[in-house]
Amino acid sequence: MTSAYEELKEKLRSQPRRWLITGVAGFIGSHLLETLLSLNQQVAGIDNFSTGFRHNLEEVEGLVKPAQWSRFDFIEGDICVLDDCRHAMAGAELVLHQAALGSVPRSLENPIETNASNITGFLNILVSCRETGVARLVYAGSSSTYGDHPDLPKVEEIIGRPLSPYAVTKVVNELYADVFQRCYGLQSIGLRYFNVFGTRQNIAGPYAAVIPAWFNALLNGEKVFINGDGETSRDFCYISNAVQANLLAACTETDESTGQVYNVACSRQTSLNRLFELIRDRIAMVTPSIADRTPLYSDFRPGDVRHSLADISKARKLLGFEPSHSIDDGLAETTGWFIDQYGAGTDRQ
Repeated sequence: MTSAYEELKEKLRSQPRRWLITGVAGFIGSHLLETLLSLNQQVAGIDNFSTGFRHNLEEVEGLVKPAQWSRFDFIEGDICVLDDCRHAMAGAELVLHQAALGSVPRSLENPIETNASNITGFLNILVSCRETGVARLVYAGSSSTYGDHPDLPKVEEIIGRPLSPYAVTKVVNELYADVFQRCYGLQSIGLRYFNVFGTRQNIAGPYAAVIPAWFNALLNGEKVFINGDGETSRDFCYISNAVQANLLAACTETDESTGQVYNVACSRQTSLNRLFELIRDRIAMVTPSIADRTPLYSDFRPGDVRHSLADISKARKLLGFEPSHSIDDGLAETTGWFIDQYGAGTDRQ
């Protein structure tokens, strides 16, 4: 049976639309760009390169056809500047808002900067969408919204108290989006991402996510540190699943499905200890010398939740979302890219 996502892609190929991606040079934004261009869509993108990279755009250009790349218009701008948002929004039917300052540790160190990008910037996007007549806004939420609520799996209607400034900003985004839909009629859908990973994810720096950080360390003979005892668990979600959720949310035709937030995950738990083994064993297929590597353990990190697991039944029911990749599938597709990009320390010939 053809999935809802496959049906949507066929429809988009025959009926192109005009899209705007904020944070287009980032990890998730560049994958959205790649997919939309491969479907012959007209795409504009805005980025200020605070966390995105020009080489991500260059990689996408090399992966799509020249005629598809010609359908992309890039705007170097900042969502914290309202006029930049208005300029980028001109002519867009559908907006995929990915621009933000991520990372719980970053928000603890610099809450003002996080607030400016994630709340003021988000409000600028909402205002610009309303002014320019955008049909629908899909925005990046976060599983951090669930805060200290202990129940598993996480269901969209039940959240706890935020555990970091970053989490606060994502809660505020959902509140603002709801108000703009009820007060101004701006259709919006929020996607609560659970630990998205994949190619083009930033591998370096103090705020690198766990999967690229561990690939980097293992490929270059560095120590791998696990915060806590390693039994902390996450619901890791491959990038293809996140792209699918964005497109389904942007194009859903049922009124019931808008004005909502949805979990985007695989509904599977993986401990950090198990994750380390999965990454190490994948790399060891190419570099056997690391097969016996073990991690080191450090203190738990402030602001982190102990366990995370998503209930994705709402997204399945209302959007037709069905994850295409498990964590194993995602790592299988990701490992080669990380080795090619950062594997100077491997013993490949």
